[in-house]
Amino acid sequence: MLDYPDERRITTSVLVIGTGGAGLRAAIELAERGVDVLVLGKRPKADAHTTLAAGGINAALSTMDLEDSWQQHAADTITESYLLARPDTVRIVTENAARGIDDLERWGMPFAREADGRISQRFFGAHTYRRTAFAGDYTGLEIQRTLVNRAAQLGIRIIDTCYVTRILVRDNAVFGAYGFDLDNGGRYTFRADAVILATGGHTRIWRRTSSRRDENTGDSFRLAVQAGGRIRDPELVQFHPSGLIEPENAAGTLVSEAARGEGGILRNADGERFMTRYDPERMELSTRDRVALAAYTEIKEGRGTPNGGVWLDISHLPRETIMRRLPRVYQTMLELQMLDITRSPIEIAPTAHYSMGGVWVRAHDHGTGVDGLYAIGEASSGLHGANRLGGNSLIELFVYGRIVGEAAAQYSETLLTHRRSEGALADARREVDELLAADGRENVRALQRTLRNTMTEHAGVVRSDTGLRAGLSELDELEQRITGVGVHPDPAGFQDLAHAFDLKSSVLAARATLEAAVERRETRGCHNRSDYPDLDPELRVNLVWSGPGKIEREAIPEVPAEIARLMRDVSTVGKLVE
Repeated sequence: MLDYPDERRITTSVLVIGTGGAGLRAAIELAERGVDVLVLGKRPKADAHTTLAAGGINAALSTMDLEDSWQQHAADTITESYLLARPDTVRIVTENAARGIDDLERWGMPFAREADGRISQRFFGAHTYRRTAFAGDYTGLEIQRTLVNRAAQLGIRIIDTCYVTRILVRDNAVFGAYGFDLDNGGRYTFRADAVILATGGHTRIWRRTSSRRDENTGDSFRLAVQAGGRIRDPELVQFHPSGLIEPENAAGTLVSEAARGEGGILRNADGERFMTRYDPERMELSTRDRVALAAYTEIKEGRGTPNGGVWLDISHLPRETIMRRLPRVYQTMLELQMLDITRSPIEIAPTAHYSMGGVWVRAHDHGTGVDGLYAIGEASSGLHGANRLGGNSLIELFVYGRIVGEAAAQYSETLLTHRRSEGALADARREVDELLAADGRENVRALQRTLRNTMTEHAGVVRSDTGLRAGLSELDELEQRITGVGVHPDPAGFQDLAHAFDLKSSVLAARATLEAAVERRETRGCHNRSDYPDLDPELRVNLVWSGPGKIEREAIPEVPAEIARLMRDVSTVGKLVE
């Protein structure tokens, strides 16, 4: 075996992978309980993906509408999920949501407030009552700042230049993780009783995505499956209707749905207000999945712009309204395109936005079935089903961040023996060594682009058996090409090695997505099958993927009566969209 004298060996009770809202909330819970915790990230903690969340965070606080309750929040969530959300998970999140807001308040979160000091809450699409708390259109950014500050107060150790390549496991129990430093390539071996995955989703495997470069590449899928975990509902991906087309390096960047909520109009290349064909009652205030499908159809049927988009026009609104209610949209368009949205429309197209599926977890503690391994946030599954209720993603971080922090602490404290495996560590080292030695002719970035093109063409807003199987064939070819990659770190850092691991993760996530999409022979929520246009009651199941060709159907428990009696379609009149 090779000697690794420069490899840093770090021991902690609990290792958290991911410095976004989910990871930091879990770490804070652990630190407040006096448990030794270390947090790892591959981008600066102040710039985690959570900062991009604009709209708000849900909880039935009843500060605006006294009739609201956690049961109604649960009913709205399950209805919007097209009955694929797991009721036990939904109950835990909605029943504990107010406590999550209390935690944020305690740590100094600057929520918008009414004149009398109450936390202000607004409507979001498909909510019966006003239950979305917010901080302007920078809610996620303020949440991340609040968590980073609290972590600093608690002295939590954070390494945010570390790329984790593998979870270390022996006999179905974790004992740590392996990785390298993105700046200098130095290796890390982490010894830990428990590991928490807070590594996001897999939407970066599409060509247009609201995720930034090198995030949400499917790390959670690969790390979990290699460790012995499984993936639930990878095919259920939410496409946001309004992603930018240009410039290419920012393709998919979101134009907030607040733009439609404030009165924006969608038009095709012929100037038609096309939502009259798809949802004449709700028009632009229809649900996210319906608006994305409408825009996709217009483009596919030849009524799109020359760049393959549609127009979102808010120029008819008073300039004062735009500057006061949509400042982030205004500033973004000036910076990216030098476009004045008070005068000109915005060219948009559907963009991959949110992974509603993720690592299979138990509802009560988000354990993965691998002892000591947990998953939270967008890396996990169970809450959103086939369509996410707007504002639920942020509260999920706080509810399960706290619960999983508590569970990991208890697991660590009661662990009697800690069995390690030199073989598992050797495999992790060998994987990095082999990529560093790779000197083939294939370029990693080019292969990533090929994968994104495949997923966009064959597994986008609308899917079919023919297209999905064509995508799987292209994926087979891509996997062969990956064996011939070249990896060449330079003095600027080891990003090339990181890209190679990103590609490995993305290919695994793509296969899981394509295979599950073939299996779900129906149209339900975000999952549109042109060859199976109807919803199939027999497919009210979760699809669980455990490796190539391995898919099981997981039954979903019945919805409790106290929630079921409140389930109904919700009017959008007077409400912001999702």
